[in-house]
Amino acid sequence: MWQPTPDVVAHRGASAHRAEHTRGAYELALEQGADALECDIRVSRDGHLVCVHDRRIDRTSSARGVVSELTLAGMSDVDFGSWHRELPGTADELVNWAGPDPERGVLTLDELLGLLRDHPRPVRLFVETKHPVRYGGLVEHKLVALLARHGLAAPADPEHSPVLMMSFSQAAVRRFRAAAPRVPTVLLFDRFRSAWRNGVLPPWADIAGPGIRLLREDPGFVARAAALGRDTYCWTVDDPADIDLCQRSGVRYLATNSPASTRSHLDDSDSSRFGSVTTT
Repeated sequence: MWQPTPDVVAHRGASAHRAEHTRGAYELALEQGADALECDIRVSRDGHLVCVHDRRIDRTSSARGVVSELTLAGMSDVDFGSWHRELPGTADELVNWAGPDPERGVLTLDELLGLLRDHPRPVRLFVETKHPVRYGGLVEHKLVALLARHGLAAPADPEHSPVLMMSFSQAAVRRFRAAAPRVPTVLLFDRFRSAWRNGVLPPWADIAGPGIRLLREDPGFVARAAALGRDTYCWTVDDPADIDLCQRSGVRYLATNSPASTRSHLDDSDSSRFGSVTTT
């Protein structure tokens, strides 16, 4: 059965080719035509929402420390870019590249929202709140407040909301839904629990968010969720066979570290399914 092509979501930006969660990674993802971006957020010691996946900044920067113990100013001169040296653009651009100047300072969610606001085409943003964290539910409350400042906390049409919230924490998703009921939510999970396997989600979760391993084990999950009105967001999908699986299964949102190559593979798959159209 024919399935629509999934939306390509740039996981932490074009993170296969630029350091994750840097402005450069997101700018490249936009250049590569990503339909949406994905980011993880944490709260700094002085209350700012910063785009960092890990509890500590050690892996992705030139400094060390726990995000919740560092201030925004303290992370402003840290190099978050030069640890990751890869080829620019797509993987077949076989050139030597020293990379851009080091990206100084942690990227804030406010900056990322500004980047999307200024982009000429509409691109959605999937924001994942990280848990467990020192400040508990503060991250969701801060997120709602920031979205409100950008005019994004109460979209007129939730189906086309510029921002979607997601988390592995059920409490976090429930808390966010209570504070911003019109912003769509994604419940992320790496194993099936009770009724989830049948596509049944809690009422405060709009979209199912399984990892690709779960779809390999049970690709029929997507159809069962769709039959109950739930779309599927699948993470993190880079292998061509996994991309094909998501396409066949009917995944709506496909999170990938390589937006350009994933888009190219999807386009090639569409061409092979429908054939090329020629004009005379």
